[in-house]
Amino acid sequence: MLLGAASMIMAGVTIAGLIGGYRLNLTPSEPLGLWRIERLDRPVAAGDLVFICPPANPLFEKARRRGYLRRGLCAGGFAPLIKTVAALPGQHVEIGDHVVIDGRSLDLSAVLKTDGEGRAIAPYPGGVVPSGHLFLHSSFASSYDSRYFGPIPAAALLGLARPVIIFDP
Repeated sequence: MLLGAASMIMAGVTIAGLIGGYRLNLTPSEPLGLWRIERLDRPVAAGDLVFICPPANPLFEKARRRGYLRRGLCAGGFAPLIKTVAALPGQHVEIGDHVVIDGRSLDLSAVLKTDGEGRAIAPYPGGVVPSGHLFLHSSFASSYDSRYFGPIPAAALLGLARPVIIFDP
């Protein structure tokens, strides 16, 4: 009976969290903890911290198999990503040892040649961010972000990412 009650409570909390836009972040790209998706009532801007669903394509499938992404409720079964918008449509992105946007170096943007398991990881070749897309970044050195997967459709934007209760180890 106690187990049944605990299961009901957990299911209720999960449903309330999903309906209320709450998400648990268990990845080091941003602080661990409880986050909320906040509706964006204005155009997205560079510097916005956002929740976004990765597109369901072979590149992201490979990333999930390698453990870069978690399972979740986005199309393709991916969990939403929490990333900072680093570049908007029309901006020029150069990828070398680090990221350069419109001639300005992006802080904490070293581009790795291998992942944490020593497997080769290919960077995005760079270029102009296409219309309707966003170039995303995380200051966490091992983050899987647009340094590697390139710009992704802005239509997948869920909203701003707001911390509720976080733990930054």
